[in-house]
Amino acid sequence: MAEETKTSELRSLGDILVEADLLSAEELGRAIEIQLKQGKKLKDVLAEQEMITPEQLATALSIQLNIPLIDLKRHTIQPHALRLVPEEMCRKYTLIPLDIVDNFLVVVMADPTDIYAIEDLQAQAKMSVEPMLGIATEIEQAINLHYRAAEEIEKQVSQFAEDGTVAPDTPIDLDSFARTPVVQTFELLVKQAVKDRASDIHIEPHENRLRIRYRIDGVLHDVASLPLSAHAALVSRLKVIAGMNIAEQRRPQDGQFSIIVDGRNIDVRAASTGTSRGERVTLRILEKERAFIPLEKLGFLPSALQRFQTMLKSTFGMILIGGPTGSGKTTTLYAAIGQMDRETRNIMTLEDPVEYRFNDITQVQVNPKAGITFASGLRAFMRHDPDIIMVGETRDGETAEIAAQAALTGHLVLSSIHANDSISTLYRLIDLGIERYLIAATLVGVVAQRMVRRLCPHCRVPYDPTPEELAAYQAEVGTEPKTFYKGKGCAMCSNTGYLGRIGVFETLIMSDELRQMLVNGATAGELKQQALKEGLITMRNDGMQKVKMDITTPSAVLDSVFAIGQR
Repeated sequence: MAEETKTSELRSLGDILVEADLLSAEELGRAIEIQLKQGKKLKDVLAEQEMITPEQLATALSIQLNIPLIDLKRHTIQPHALRLVPEEMCRKYTLIPLDIVDNFLVVVMADPTDIYAIEDLQAQAKMSVEPMLGIATEIEQAINLHYRAAEEIEKQVSQFAEDGTVAPDTPIDLDSFARTPVVQTFELLVKQAVKDRASDIHIEPHENRLRIRYRIDGVLHDVASLPLSAHAALVSRLKVIAGMNIAEQRRPQDGQFSIIVDGRNIDVRAASTGTSRGERVTLRILEKERAFIPLEKLGFLPSALQRFQTMLKSTFGMILIGGPTGSGKTTTLYAAIGQMDRETRNIMTLEDPVEYRFNDITQVQVNPKAGITFASGLRAFMRHDPDIIMVGETRDGETAEIAAQAALTGHLVLSSIHANDSISTLYRLIDLGIERYLIAATLVGVVAQRMVRRLCPHCRVPYDPTPEELAAYQAEVGTEPKTFYKGKGCAMCSNTGYLGRIGVFETLIMSDELRQMLVNGATAGELKQQALKEGLITMRNDGMQKVKMDITTPSAVLDSVFAIGQR
């Protein structure tokens, strides 16, 4: 793109800002006058004069140039792309490489019209460049973060090359390892995981490398491959700050720590276990600002939301949220608790761990070492006059029995439980030793759920579903013609085709008929048929309804909801 004829092309940017009421006509005229006098670009004048915010300017430029505006906090910067461009070039042109897609280097630039920068990039990377727009300050922060990490890793490699390889089981001197660059890299890896919306970090020793992966939107992504010689220092540092025993390297251990990222307080749960290659560590990231989502934002279809809200109006009984690990059960429990009346009701929660702190609610964390288990904590709660009790998980018969008795004696009890669907939740309680009559007398209802990946709205394209996908969709929604979409992958979704996740739900209210059938020994199949007659929407149907609404894809629903043998 040639150096512009400034007034005509740059006025269009000004027109966009004026039309959006972000700039007055007088301010635009003054900015153009300065621009012509100083020979600068209008966008630079607007930024220097602080007439608009960087975010407003970037949004207007995105509209003018028809180039996507990238939020770097929501994207994974891929190491293989980063290695193609030196830090000096990134700082010179205020840009950062994001990914490689279809042999194009995707680069986020403060000025994607800078032809000289693009030509230099193409010569450096030896491939074509696809420019995206970014906010300059965010790009500079990303450069500081990513190139500092890369530099420290390289220093660590050099250091270990000089000092000799350190085996995974080698004891670490605390004073020496606390100062090593690889330890600082650990903090950077955690901070980047938070920026990338990762729920977990996997630190895995292999034969020739230390593999680092983030779980983003339910899927694991490789983010770094470190020298195996860095393993001992990295894991030892982690165990120290998580309060774990660094001398114990074979038995499983748990710990936790907090870290501040961009002013946000992040809790991290750590778990380690010995492997044939050394200790493997998994970190679960618990971001308080992200933990609470209002009930209306979870993804309930209107009819299912109405059913759940009806349950929550109960003054006593038991409400269970069923699903496997990582299906969003805790998020749903928090959303339910969040809309309860805290002024006139005594609400108490028992959690492992406390992931989000509410005002005006008593929250207790399970601590087996101190004798606080779900069962013992629940017993203690009964002496504090509670109206509503939330139990993080019903995982054993004793907890289930106490929860049912609490529900029977006038308390509203909410809890999560591992179960495949709403009906199997009833039988999970039976497996835990709860009598059918007690379940029938206390259970208000069940919400079973899974998480499915959202279709990326930025790169969706029509496609022809496979016969399996089409059959599964039509079995739930019908044969009405529909255009199906999938994500082809873009910079916005880190080339996955998906951006974020949404819940799919199965909301069962225990009717008098269902209670009687349960007491009389009805089978799971019989109970399900009755529930369907009463309007139960299954998770499969809920998921395919979201396909119909172009929220997700048949493949995502099949992967998350359909059990083996049911496809």
